[in-house]
Amino acid sequence: MASTQTSSKKSSVQRRTRASKGDEAGVNRDEHIAVAAYYRAQARNFEPGYEMDDWLAAEAQLPTK
Repeated sequence: MASTQTSSKKSSVQRRTRASKGDEAGVNRDEHIAVAAYYRAQARNFEPGYEMDDWLAAEAQLPTK
């Protein structure tokens, strides 16, 4: 019985570890997009109304997995 509990605990930890690695990659990508969008906004002197355009253009600029 103890080995069953141990193996299920290991599986649970492995699943959480994999999920958190994926989350970190998503956050890291969002950070890169945010920085690129900021520089696009800066290049147009932060004229309002183009925030979504900046984000989408920056997102398209980054390579996908």
